[in-house]
Amino acid sequence: MDIHQLRNIGIIAHGGAGKTTLAEALLFNAKATDRMGRVDDGSSNFDYDPEEIRRKITISTSYHHYAWNKVEVTVADTPGYINFEADTRACLRVLDGAVLLVNAVSGVEVQTEKMWKFASDLDVPVLAFISKMDRERADFDKALEEIADILKINAVPVQLPIGREAEFRGVVDLFRMKALEYRADSGEYKEAAIPADLSDAAAKAREKLVEASAESDDALLEKYLEGAELSEEEIRNGFAEGVRTKKFLPVLCGSAMRNIAVQPLMDMINYALPDPSYRKEVTGTNPKAKAEEARPISEKAPFSAQVFKTLADPYAGKLSIFKIFSGTLTPEMSPLNSSKDATERIGQILRLEGKKQKPVGSASAGEIVAVAKFKETSTGDTLCDPKAPIVFPRPSVVEPVISFAIRPKTRNDEDKLGTSLARMIEEDPTIRFRKEAQTREFIMAGMGETHLEVVVEKLKRQYGVEVEMRTPKIPYLETIKGKAEAQGKHKKQTGGRGQYGDCWIRIEPLPRGKGFEYVDAIVGGSIPRQYIPAVEKGVVERLTKGVIAGYPVVDVRVTVFDGSFHTVDSSEMAFKIAGSMAFKKAALDAKPILLEPIVEMEVVVPEENVGDIIGDLNGRRGRVLGVEAHGKSQFVKVQVPLAEVLRYSSDLRSITSGRGQFTMAVSHYEEIPAAIAEKVVAEAKKEMGKEEEEE
Repeated sequence: MDIHQLRNIGIIAHGGAGKTTLAEALLFNAKATDRMGRVDDGSSNFDYDPEEIRRKITISTSYHHYAWNKVEVTVADTPGYINFEADTRACLRVLDGAVLLVNAVSGVEVQTEKMWKFASDLDVPVLAFISKMDRERADFDKALEEIADILKINAVPVQLPIGREAEFRGVVDLFRMKALEYRADSGEYKEAAIPADLSDAAAKAREKLVEASAESDDALLEKYLEGAELSEEEIRNGFAEGVRTKKFLPVLCGSAMRNIAVQPLMDMINYALPDPSYRKEVTGTNPKAKAEEARPISEKAPFSAQVFKTLADPYAGKLSIFKIFSGTLTPEMSPLNSSKDATERIGQILRLEGKKQKPVGSASAGEIVAVAKFKETSTGDTLCDPKAPIVFPRPSVVEPVISFAIRPKTRNDEDKLGTSLARMIEEDPTIRFRKEAQTREFIMAGMGETHLEVVVEKLKRQYGVEVEMRTPKIPYLETIKGKAEAQGKHKKQTGGRGQYGDCWIRIEPLPRGKGFEYVDAIVGGSIPRQYIPAVEKGVVERLTKGVIAGYPVVDVRVTVFDGSFHTVDSSEMAFKIAGSMAFKKAALDAKPILLEPIVEMEVVVPEENVGDIIGDLNGRRGRVLGVEAHGKSQFVKVQVPLAEVLRYSSDLRSITSGRGQFTMAVSHYEEIPAAIAEKVVAEAKKEMGKEEEEE
């Protein structure tokens, strides 16, 4: 396929803006489908996962394609909710253009701004489409103003709406200066003269469009400033260049649900968004020469591609989705996975059509395709011609923001949990899974509570593994505030050879975060050299068990400075026990305290909720570090004890009516206030008592 006739575009927006509905309308207008699938009744070609149908949201990017005026367009319907935004970002890396939806009622929202930033950071050209123009309180002018103010970009209308809210029936095309009035649902329209009440506004908007197009090219700008008339071709060429270099953001509008003004957007995608060759080349590393190498984005260059998404199905197997950057791939080829130095077999090349795939004879530069059942290949790996190896850089991994403990319901579930989650992590690298040594819990981390709920549902549905999700135990730590000395003496006589170990240790606090330090200050041989490491072993073992609540002890210096031994009865074991005893005694005399993890959070909320959020965070023992305004949103930075925000996502949702978002990461540890420490110690002792009973 000619690379110049290809487009790879993503539809990006805040959750609920209508991305999937627009994607369905694109397919329907191009006759790629014979009816518009709907999110509400579960018939969408894009939201086909059972959890997507149940929740009526996009959870994972899905792909389809359509042909429009001899251009083949692959369209990616991306998630808009914060829990799943990492998938959107990963897919944007391989797309060549994007359509940013802005809800005509609610305007530019938190995730709208974030998606725009993703596209900007990844150098992806964007068209804006103000959606839901037929809804009550839809306001084109307000949405346009917010796009310019909040996204900090010159927003240039390409159309003006005809009619408001339920009376919305079409658009004024500012290129052709014609009115396009639509018959709802069919997509059919008639051309007409611009309504009289819009003629002045259309003339002004047309002037702004011409000016923006001229500013994209120095020669055009000079001609324009000299007062010469620009031809239609010059305006269009300048406009396309301005979109591709992001000099301005073109703004269209319509109603995807009623199929009004979707076709002009399809025309705009074809000529204003670039084909894959626009980027000219991709850069990687030659694994043989260990040097950076540029590979032209062309079907004439050697084959190279990168896997950017993996779908793991327990029945159909693994589906690897990749973008071909150069060359041509055929089913009989055996490309090299240069990331792992392994050869893969192709079998069938598949084009994605929602949940279905269609085999194709070959695929070339610029195309997004998939192959099933690769043996070694995973997300981020490079595939290439073995004779011209190259490795493309892997995308950065997004760190999870929330953790839950999961308890398998049966022993069988526990046995299958690790392998099932490993397959799911191949599909979604933002999931993390570990067994917490300190609390002995299985911990699953992800991008939010909804994200982890979806993972748990999928574990049950696809892999038959049932788990309960619960609040994890807090990984408290213990330390000391004072200095102390103590003797540990282990003496036991039981008929045969006895046991004798005797040591004196001194303990003192270290600065926070310094861990553990062991000092050997024995002189004169009061403890033989071979037993001094045994004392340290006993101390280290005791460190892991704590002295007041069973939590690990940190930030202490332990000095062994005296002791005694028995020539016959002393042993490593005896001195290890003596070291443990001495440490416990000394620690209890050195003002032991509990430390709790403090997280740093960034909470993004609408302006009207900022007072409630700060009050709530103060009530959670939080320290607000600062508040910054970004458009209509406020970014609150705060440090707060982890124990106070384990279930914060549901509380934030309640306070902000679902419009708030947050990220968090453990920052440091601090001493717990005495009253709270008493409760934690009591709870820990109760828990230890239960465990002893079970044993």
